[in-house]
Amino acid sequence: MIPCNCVVQDAQVSAASEAVLRQNLNAFTEKHFGEPAEISWLRVPAGSGFTAGSPSTSAIISIRANAPVSKAQREPLLRDLCAMWMAETNQTLNEVVGVISDPLPEEES
Repeated sequence: MIPCNCVVQDAQVSAASEAVLRQNLNAFTEKHFGEPAEISWLRVPAGSGFTAGSPSTSAIISIRANAPVSKAQREPLLRDLCAMWMAETNQTLNEVVGVISDPLPEEES
């Protein structure tokens, strides 16, 4: 499973859009990493998220890859991820924070 964390502002994403985004995130991780997404969805309560002193309209989508991702690979993946999110939510690129991180290093025994 590919860990995928989504942080959205309360009432920002409808239940119907959340279902579509979950399906699209799963398809994204299957296509690019060969595994289904394990999605954690966090809604920030109204009045708890701010950007530049105003209520935030941002969303964060963070995916942890199952293998290291080169800079050349990462840029198009982030474009696809953000475009997929923006198409469903009508948010702008200024409101979407996409992250694709490498796997955590294995702990030494």
